[in-house]
Order: sequence, then C-alpha cells, then structure tokens
Amino acid sequence: MELTIAHWLYALVTFVVIVTMVFRKGVVLPTLLGTLLIAVVYKGSIVGGFTSVFNANLVAAKELFSIFLIITFMFALLHALKDIGSDRLMIEPIQKIMKNGHVGFLVLIISTFIISLFFWPTPAVPLICALLVPAAVRAGLPIMAAAMAVALAGQGMALSSDYVMQIAPMLSAKSAGLDTAVVADKAIILSLITGIIAILATYLMFRKKMRKKDDPTIDVELSALGGIGSSNTKENEVKPIKDIWSKVFALLVPLSMLAVMIYMVSTKVSSGRMGGFEGGDGAAFIGGVAILLLALATLSFKKASAFDRISVHITEGFVFAFKAMGPVIPIAGFFFLGSSDFAPSILSLGEGDATPAFLFDLVASAQEHIPQSSFLTAFGILVIGMITGLDGSGFSGLPLTGALSGALANGAGLDPATLAAIGQMGAIWTGGGTLIAWSSLVAVAGFCGVSALDLARKNFFPVLLGLIASTAIAVLFL
Repeated sequence: MELTIAHWLYALVTFVVIVTMVFRKGVVLPTLLGTLLIAVVYKGSIVGGFTSVFNANLVAAKELFSIFLIITFMFALLHALKDIGSDRLMIEPIQKIMKNGHVGFLVLIISTFIISLFFWPTPAVPLICALLVPAAVRAGLPIMAAAMAVALAGQGMALSSDYVMQIAPMLSAKSAGLDTAVVADKAIILSLITGIIAILATYLMFRKKMRKKDDPTIDVELSALGGIGSSNTKENEVKPIKDIWSKVFALLVPLSMLAVMIYMVSTKVSSGRMGGFEGGDGAAFIGGVAILLLALATLSFKKASAFDRISVHITEGFVFAFKAMGPVIPIAGFFFLGSSDFAPSILSLGEGDATPAFLFDLVASAQEHIPQSSFLTAFGILVIGMITGLDGSGFSGLPLTGALSGALANGAGLDPATLAAIGQMGAIWTGGGTLIAWSSLVAVAGFCGVSALDLARKNFFPVLLGLIASTAIAVLFL
C-alpha cells in the first residue's frame, strides 16, 4: 500500500493531538488546523481545504446531533422536576434506608449509579450530594468515602457505560465503523467489572473507619456540607411539599424510566439483539419519553407560564449539552476524515474517485511491524484512552480510541467492539471524573466539602486496579 503525503500528515497530526492531551491542553485547534492542512494537500486546492474543514464539522455534527438532543431533554426534565420539588421526593425514601455507614455506602453507590444512568452524573451530582450524602454521613459513613462512592458510581461506572443514553458508545462506534449497540453491550460489562472492583477496594479502605451515629466527628464533617443534616438542624430545612403533582411525578418518572429499561431489555433478550432499539433508536425512545414527561411536569408547575417555562428548560438543556459536547465536534470531524465511511463526504469526492482511509491505511502498512499481541494492543488502547482523558472531558478522546480500535482489531485478533469499549473505559474513568482533579470531579469534591486533589489521589489505586482487571478479562473472555 502506497502512503501519500496526506497519510503522513494525518499520522503527524494524530501524534500532535496525543502529545497535546498529555500536556492537558485543548485539542480543538490542532484538529481543525490538521483537517485543513490534510485536505489542502490531498485535494491540491486551498479552496478545497476550506470546504473540507467545514464539511468535517458538518458531518460530525449531523452524526452526533442526536447526542445533543438526548442530553438537552434529560437535563430539561431534571430541572422541570426541581421546579415542582419532585426531585427531592424521589430521594426521600432512599434516605430512610441508611441505618449505618455500611448500608449508607451501598445505598449511595446504587442510587448514584441508577440516577446517573438516566440523567448523567454532572447534573445529578447536586441532587445526590445535597440529599443522599448527608444522610449517609449521618449514618456513619466517612465523608471521603461518600465522595468516592459518588464519583466511582456516577462519573465512573455509570458514565463509562452510558448504557441508557448511549452517548459514549455512539462516539466510540461511529469512529470504529460499528453498531452502537455492540459497543454498548461490551462497555456495560467492562464498566461493571471496573466499578465493582474499584468499589470493593474502596470499601475495604474505609471498612474499619465506619462510625456510630453518635460519633462527634459526624457533625464536624457535616459542617463541610454547609450543616445540612447535622444534629443541630432539622431533618429537612425545606418546607414539605404538599402539591399533589409533586408526589405524582416523584412516582411517575422513576416508574416510566424503569418501564423503558424493562421494555428495551426484553426486546433485546427476546430477539438476541436490540431489536428496533439499536444505538440512536434506543436514545430516541428514552428522549421521547423524557419530552412527554417534561411537557407534563411543566404544565403541572404553573399552567399559565408553562409555555414560557418549557422554553427556558430546553434552552438551558441545549446550553449544557453544547458546553459538555461542543468541543467534540471538530475532534470527531478530524478522526472521521481518517475513515473511508466519512472521507468522501468531507472531501466532496465523486462516485468514481478513490476513497482514502488515512488512519486505516497507516495501520495496515505498519501492521507487520506491530507486535501481534492481543494483550499489548488492548492495554495500549487503554493507555491511549487514559491519556486522552487527561483533558478533563473523557469524551473528546473517544473518536481517537474508536478509530484506532477499528484499525488495530484484526491484526491483534480482537473484536473491534471490545477494543473500542476498553478505550472508552480508559478515557471516561480518567477524564469523566474519577482520576483527575480538573474534571467534573471538582463538582463532587465541592459539594462534599473535600479536596479535589485528595479525592483524585484516593480514587487512583481502586480505579487503576479495576481498569487493569477489566481489560485483562476483556482480552480473555470478550
């Protein structure tokens, strides 16, 4: 296979992107300039380069816009529930279960995982930390253990699988040329393995540090949460909600989401696949349910202002979505350029023109020089994923790990979906909010009143142990 100057430029820009991530800098600028340069060289036209760099972003935006919509409507729904107080009512029964620190730790893990699966951890963190963490600490759980539980279950286990909204699997699958559902199935298995091992290691760290409810240090730690839930304050400083609609939606929303999950799982089990809910269709189903619940919740708040209020919630949802995912578009555009599936649209090639596959061509030409080891390839993808996570996003590196997984899988004798899921684990567990202090881990630390650096250091060994174990299991059994 003859490599062109454009191929070597693509390799150089990819290397620059990785180095940039190592130094914790944004990679949007190098990917934009890299796309422009490669297109100019390949097409031999500056004008063609300008149109191609725009097309790359347009193609990426078209492919990923469903992601923005699902984030928008789930975020809007959560804020509509806050308007009527249903978010607090949904949590109150869980608070009563926490009888001691051990139970509190388990309940906090399960609750955070489930809530974060549907609403994403970042918008869910204020709710969890304001209502569940004080109850767990009051039951005897050390505040650092509570913060680790929220981070590991939400930013780690729930976000790395993203099995309900399927945003992360979609990013990984698009770049690897795979079905989203296949990557999602692998990712949920690996995220559970990583999470369970990390959580068990964390529990063993704090098992002997659990306290009795009358321990005086509990009030000291609760003061870091602003005194919420301390023995000197009332159990609930907010006036009880008496509105019938608050209670209705506190029951309706969890039951609706549970019904969605049961239906999706049942169609998958009965047909051996996702049936009519592969990838984007599954997210669309959940998004459609969220839209209906959003409309009904807004109407129940103040019927007169519902027409304006729903617009506010949706606007806030879009703002949050673009803040979280906006930088991913130019990054994805660059890596889409390396795939033969998207390159023709980006480069405006005709039907008779040769279709380049820059990244896949590079890997194929270097295949004989790459050690044919499944373990080396898998752990290499894991490390690259962790490096990409250093930017504090966790999602910006998924186009890279996905593209590399699709290119390297055959030579290593591994399923590309498995490799893509491994890269996804490395990227999101690192950058999603467990291992680095400049990620969304800051929000968890801030709400729990602990140091973000200390929290990241405490998370390091459990998470690393979980990632190593899940990667090894993936190579051997997946």
